[in-house]
Amino acid sequence: MVVMTEVKNGIGWIKINRPKVLNSINLEVVALMTEALEKWRNDSNIMFVCIHGEGEKGLCAGGDMRKFYDLKDEDVVSYAEDFFATEYHLDALIHHYAKPIVVYMNGIVMGGGVGLSVGASHRIVTERTKWAMPEMNIGFFPDVGASFFLNQLPGYVGRYLALTARVIKANDTIYIGAADYYMESSEWEAIQEKWLERKWSPDLIHQQLNAAIKSNSTSVIETSLLKNLQKEIDRHFQYETVEEIIESLHGEALKGDGWAAQEVLNLLSKSPTSLKVTLQQLINGIGKSLDECLEMEKNMAIHFMGTADFYEGVRAVLVDKDGSPNWVPSKLEDLDSSDIEKYFLIPVKN
Repeated sequence: MVVMTEVKNGIGWIKINRPKVLNSINLEVVALMTEALEKWRNDSNIMFVCIHGEGEKGLCAGGDMRKFYDLKDEDVVSYAEDFFATEYHLDALIHHYAKPIVVYMNGIVMGGGVGLSVGASHRIVTERTKWAMPEMNIGFFPDVGASFFLNQLPGYVGRYLALTARVIKANDTIYIGAADYYMESSEWEAIQEKWLERKWSPDLIHQQLNAAIKSNSTSVIETSLLKNLQKEIDRHFQYETVEEIIESLHGEALKGDGWAAQEVLNLLSKSPTSLKVTLQQLINGIGKSLDECLEMEKNMAIHFMGTADFYEGVRAVLVDKDGSPNWVPSKLEDLDSSDIEKYFLIPVKN
């Protein structure tokens, strides 16, 4: 089974069981997780839900993007419509769930894995956590509600993480508000045993759960890198065009700022189309509800199914793994506003 579910001691357990592909999610996984959550939503015997991943390498590395590449010459749009509608429904369900949801964010938590965790009530990271919205690396855009939750992060950190696809650790994840508790991964088995022995009260469940997690949690030892970079990030990523962001970073790079120079090179390695669409996506998401953002992203995702850069990015990262995508167009200046605006239109059904 790609998803394993069970109920023990009033806890609904959901385990993503695809460790060979870092628990990446496909349509079957998303449908089974949704089925369990909807079944337990009104079950008075279920006190809270716990979502975790099989193995030590990760909660979830994201959506199974290779599947879209394999279907690119077939009816990829039909599959994409089903997948994204089902995935985004699940993400919204987690955000709006009345009962507590604990997500154990050990190892890789990226893309679709962020979508499964960011809206949960109790989010636990460990020394192994690697959190990212890496879609820019494959010529796509940060989805699963990123237009909403990235805009909630401190300053312009959301734009920074979206455009650079930087991978962050537990300390940064807690700093930006995408996680709540830090726990050594060696504590995970012990805390599960405690939960299975404890008597839970539906009226006190939030307080009980907070106390239960804190009893096995510690403070993160390392200082948040993002916290230290906050002023620089805000200064450079406040602009509303990618060109201005790069120009601002380049100016500091010329003065000897190594971090700024590195970020210029990083941004210039990404798909110009993805960069511009993503920045506009985040601007458009300001003030929108989660559900409005998910609807916008669903339309965007369908448009990307007809974008060559998406398949080229998947090829370079996931298929041939040569890390050398050939973006078309290759320069930011070769894109005008009409090229970007079309990604935000409602797709026309064939």
